[in-house]
Amino acid sequence: MADPVDEAREKVALSCRILAMEGLAEGILGHVSARIPDRDEMWIRCRSQQEQGVRYTTVDAIRRVDFNGKGSLMGEQYEVPKELAIHGEIYKKRSEVGCVIHAHPGEALICGITDLELRPIFGAFNIPAMRLALAGVPVFPRSFLVTRPELAAPMIDIMGEKQICLMRGHGITVTGKTVEEATVRALNFNILATTTLQVALTGRKAPDISPEDIAELPNLGSTFNDLWVWRYYARKVDQVDRR
Repeated sequence: MADPVDEAREKVALSCRILAMEGLAEGILGHVSARIPDRDEMWIRCRSQQEQGVRYTTVDAIRRVDFNGKGSLMGEQYEVPKELAIHGEIYKKRSEVGCVIHAHPGEALICGITDLELRPIFGAFNIPAMRLALAGVPVFPRSFLVTRPELAAPMIDIMGEKQICLMRGHGITVTGKTVEEATVRALNFNILATTTLQVALTGRKAPDISPEDIAELPNLGSTFNDLWVWRYYARKVDQVDRR
């Protein structure tokens, strides 16, 4: 039986590699965390002097800290992300959240700074992404580095109970009950943002899909929407790494 600690750390590391592979986390910027059940602690992607980028995140970089960034097992080699407050403050405020992702996808950045509206312009092409648009994506209008709890607070207030927040001129913050759910949600949001941008570049406006079509789009469940998609990307990143 797999050690639950090792499994949790590997999932966070794998999420980082997947997000970077798919273009949501370039270079050394971006981080993923997972709540440790029944503790005011999390596993979070940290950096060391041997940092090689999010795409090459190893399990060693996933360290255990409390929601304020303190941890006895950090050692001298690792330091927490400067925007740890995004993670810690969300966990403090929203007990249902089990994973937090902060990333800087380019297409979402452009959508934010040009005020492109993220609308449900497609349906069966990607139902989860359509539902994100249908629910509405809150936009945090500030572009600063979220280095302190008091800077995270207004972003979290704007995010509310939603699972995505577009941070204008900065990036995105995504939550989920599990690492798998949050990772796939971030990927789906990136598809929504990319498609929105590509449509805008044509110079034409795509209509929203009809309520009748929306009514015919089923909820395919977390196994289909999250677990199977996660397995696909896990296999993909493994195959890419073997080349």
